[in-house]
Amino acid sequence: MGALDAKLISSKDVIVADWVRVKCQYGCGGYGRTLTCPPYSPTVEQMRKVLSSYRTAMLLKLTNEEMCTHDMIAALERSFFLSGYYYAFGLPAGPCERCKNCTLDQCRHPRLIRPSMEACSVDVYATARKNGFSIDVRKSKEEKPAYFGLVLIE
Repeated sequence: MGALDAKLISSKDVIVADWVRVKCQYGCGGYGRTLTCPPYSPTVEQMRKVLSSYRTAMLLKLTNEEMCTHDMIAALERSFFLSGYYYAFGLPAGPCERCKNCTLDQCRHPRLIRPSMEACSVDVYATARKNGFSIDVRKSKEEKPAYFGLVLIE
């Protein structure tokens, strides 16, 4: 579906950390602006419980920011669902940008949006590295960032 790489991993290898949500709150302009971001997204405790319901996930390294990661992850989630994995759930990269202004009361695209890995307190760097992907902190705006997505399968 356009990912650079994809790997099936154990859901136990998805790293959830308390600090990630705080970093979202104090480092991202999307905080509180969409239903897919904190404070509307699952809390750290909720995400830990959700992950314990799954055995397997697919971790994807995505190509670039021009690719709509939300659309790709939603399509992949649906593909798993239609293959019999009825509680597949996708977590794309970054905040939802589907609407210019989120209504914050009822989503106009509920079948397509999902909270990002970061919004669910997933430590993307630690998760990627633990599962054999390379990821580094961008040191300048000229450097291309690495984007990751996750689909919890079962």
